[in-house]
Amino acid sequence: MARILRGEIRWADLNPARGREQAGLRPVLIISHDVFNERSGTVISMAITSQVQRAGFPLTLELKSGKLPKRSWVKISQIRTLSVERIGKRIDRASPEELVQVIEGLNEIMGI
Repeated sequence: MARILRGEIRWADLNPARGREQAGLRPVLIISHDVFNERSGTVISMAITSQVQRAGFPLTLELKSGKLPKRSWVKISQIRTLSVERIGKRIDRASPEELVQVIEGLNEIMGI
């Protein structure tokens, strides 16, 4: 498998899911650093949805990627560690500004 890099938007299989977790085959944003992704066998990611979000920042952030099939939002509160075996084809890459905003949103949610 090709290297999985921070900031990439990739397909991922999020099943099985429980409760209000995002499920199914869907795009995710990789937020963990490249070295972690290479050495741990896992990645830290955030689910992406095409459902219009009522909650704004810091819970969600609209992505401006032209390669996603639909208008899409990162669900900053839906962070998951996934095995690299769940990660599929690369779709696009978030802009550096979007990645910074996502991390700022996560820090705000966590009270950092």
